[in-house]
Amino acid sequence: MPKVLIIGPMVGYNKSVADAFVQLNWEVEVETYNIPLHPFKGWLRWKHKLSFNRERLKAKNREKYNRFIISRFEEINPDLVFIFNGDILLTETLDTFRQSATVALWMFDTLHRYPRSQGHINHVDGFFCYDMKDVEWCEKQGRTAFFMPQACDETSYFPISTDKDIDILFIGTLYRYPKRIKLLRLIINKFSDKKVLIFGVYKPYYKNIIRWAFREKRKVFKNKAVPTDEVNRYYNRAKLVLNIHHESQQYGANPKVFEIAAAGAYQICDTNPFIKSLFTNGEIGLYQNEDELIALIEDALQNSKDENAKQAREVVLSGHTFLHRVKEILNILSKQPLANIPPKNN
Repeated sequence: MPKVLIIGPMVGYNKSVADAFVQLNWEVEVETYNIPLHPFKGWLRWKHKLSFNRERLKAKNREKYNRFIISRFEEINPDLVFIFNGDILLTETLDTFRQSATVALWMFDTLHRYPRSQGHINHVDGFFCYDMKDVEWCEKQGRTAFFMPQACDETSYFPISTDKDIDILFIGTLYRYPKRIKLLRLIINKFSDKKVLIFGVYKPYYKNIIRWAFREKRKVFKNKAVPTDEVNRYYNRAKLVLNIHHESQQYGANPKVFEIAAAGAYQICDTNPFIKSLFTNGEIGLYQNEDELIALIEDALQNSKDENAKQAREVVLSGHTFLHRVKEILNILSKQPLANIPPKNN
């Protein structure tokens, strides 16, 4: 039985990928990391906050984690190392892995938000990007990368029988996402007579306790994160779920595109060529500007979109689960080594 070591951030999709490998009869080990320090809690969190030289602190912490993960690699002796983002890893660590294992790295966010990971591309056997624009950027640098969109875990997101008692729902990161906050405020004002719920930290107390204490519309903005099992329940309770991508997303999709659809909820999402190519028959509402967004919301509140949501779920389950992605990655890795990657040491 082949063996895989999965290395990913604590806020990630390690279990979903691990389950996919298990379904394919792999033996699985998972190791997580936190950023900017590992573990980012307790004294280390305060040490980072109070440090006069954070970069030096992060470098020392990174070296410590790399010593640990190399020791775990030697204990496990995997055939494959599967990495999410990998910004905590050193290129020397990747080279050590490649002496006896195949190494794959899947960027689960835009490459330009993780500049340290850009240098990893010449030290892995397969470099996978979630946005086609990142693949094109890599090619302009003379490097080979593969487009690998995000996916859903159908065991976490699925339809349940419940009342549709929420008109408009958004769940996602808000802090440092001004585009999302602007659109959500517009929607709140436009649909003030509807039940709107917005989950996501947008005014954290540890950043500015005054702004946190006097934050607005607390019945709408819940200012907190939601566990996955609760997310699925909220999706199922909503007449429509909003999905607003980060400005960096140009040709790809965030996980919510697949997760909302897998939950059986109707989704209204900002469009790009990739998302448009997936949902060609109105399975989800796609908008390009504020006027189209408002029109789609009005339509969804007046007319049932249950059939659209059902069709969107079928699209996702037919080709966009983590099992589909892992199979595709393994297929790519099984082919000849990439020309721009040095051969492994024997």
